[in-house]
Amino acid sequence: MEKEVRKIVVILNPISGVGSKDKIPEIIRMRCDEKGIALTVVNTAFAGHAKELTQRAIDDHADCVIAVGGDGTVNEVAQHLIHSDVVLGIIPSGSGNGLARELHIPFDVRSAVDVIFSSHISTIDACSANDHIFFCTCGVGFDAVVSEDFAKEKRRGQLTYLKDIVENYLDYKPEKYELHINDNTIREEAFLITCANASQYGNNAFIAPNADISDGQMDVTILSPFNVLDIGPLALQLFTRTIDKNSKIKTFRAKEARIVRQTAGIMHIDGDPVMASKDIELSTLSSVLHVFTPANLSFAESIQQRVNEIIGQIQLRLRTDDFSAKIAKIT
Repeated sequence: MEKEVRKIVVILNPISGVGSKDKIPEIIRMRCDEKGIALTVVNTAFAGHAKELTQRAIDDHADCVIAVGGDGTVNEVAQHLIHSDVVLGIIPSGSGNGLARELHIPFDVRSAVDVIFSSHISTIDACSANDHIFFCTCGVGFDAVVSEDFAKEKRRGQLTYLKDIVENYLDYKPEKYELHINDNTIREEAFLITCANASQYGNNAFIAPNADISDGQMDVTILSPFNVLDIGPLALQLFTRTIDKNSKIKTFRAKEARIVRQTAGIMHIDGDPVMASKDIELSTLSSVLHVFTPANLSFAESIQQRVNEIIGQIQLRLRTDDFSAKIAKIT
């Protein structure tokens, strides 16, 4: 797909992730001035505001909407761009940045801006869960519980997320589910169930390593209950894209699915918690979103980028006494 861009709207979440975003609009403005592109920059002020601003951008005939923020901001913008000719640009600045990582969008602001102005466009799928749109993952069970606690935290980031994982693991009880997938009924007690359009949650945590964001299907991953001794291997496999090799994991690929649980409760949509009924209807929306992505990224470059990030994560965790103490409580 080719697209002539004459008008860009930037939707910026000033409180997502960490660090200042004050210089980002000026970096984009300089590139727009070079190319004679009209630019409007607006900040979000409350949850759900990005949806309103995106609809306004569409009504004003924008050719591109750039989301500056984390997964929540990107999701709000992207879900209003599906089935349209407006192209999404992403400048990742959140905690998990799942879609940006999946699409190999760089975290350096100038490099991410370069991707947008290189004009290479990919068309990707979305999925729906009881009419909630998601682009990476939707889940019930343990990860949904963690997402609810994480949403309440004043401090964001990987270490806070890991803290919430450890604290919730101590008290969490697996639930029983009935799944309807590809005309089959599956009854399982599960620690969590994740429906993945993309391969990862974010933070390079690959819950569905073989998921393809543009194949017209979702990967339904079931993680069975496990004991303390399984935590280490599962964590390692999650971050090295090999969790599908674990005996506690079952994966099914389908265009549509249905999850029935015993009671209504929390599910997460791209990491954000929402209340949902006990019946969750899921479906894939094929080739519905246009997004600026890098034109070329070799497999070797992708692996090296991921390895560097994983090493950095491990080093940071090893320096955190609080996290180590919480792990000691489990083991």
